[in-house]
Amino acid sequence: MVESILIVLIVLAAIIAVLAAIVAMQPSEYRVARSATIAAPSAEVFPQVNDLRKLNTWSPWLKPDPQAKTTYDGPSSGTGAVFAWDGNNQVGQGKMTIIESRPHDLIRIKLEFLRPFASTADTEFTFKTEGDRTVVTWAMSGKKIFMSKLFGLFMSMDKMIGGNFEKGLASIKSIVENRQDFAQKVSKRDYAKAL
Repeated sequence: MVESILIVLIVLAAIIAVLAAIVAMQPSEYRVARSATIAAPSAEVFPQVNDLRKLNTWSPWLKPDPQAKTTYDGPSSGTGAVFAWDGNNQVGQGKMTIIESRPHDLIRIKLEFLRPFASTADTEFTFKTEGDRTVVTWAMSGKKIFMSKLFGLFMSMDKMIGGNFEKGLASIKSIVENRQDFAQKVSKRDYAKAL
């Protein structure tokens, strides 16, 4: 009986050791990026991301918990702007700080997650003008801790957050392009009145 228990414990220890070795060999960093082309100049698109108070109009991250507590600190936009949240288990708790803002070109954000697990990530939005359109790229990169490496065996970071990037970029596109359409209709109406 004791021998059987000992054999089971040795086998379990071996399985755990193999699993730990496999997890340890996983990449220690990740990068996820998505892009969208928006029919508007970067001057119209950039403020949607640069002003953290507009975040809730397009970001999919807080949608699972409309009751999440949110706070803002520092300037409302640009370098030094801070947005913090505290929500349910799906939303978690954390804060984001704009650490670099180059108008109509680049926004870098430091993300600090406190709950459900502590980690940090670097987020970057780039805005590239192509004629009368803007290509917006939303990217996130960071280091994988042991638990995220373990989770990565079953679900990739790309699959886990890439879809939300696509939803967020689609929302920015809708907001900006609808505003552009409205402005063009108003301009045409005002022009017709002037004739």
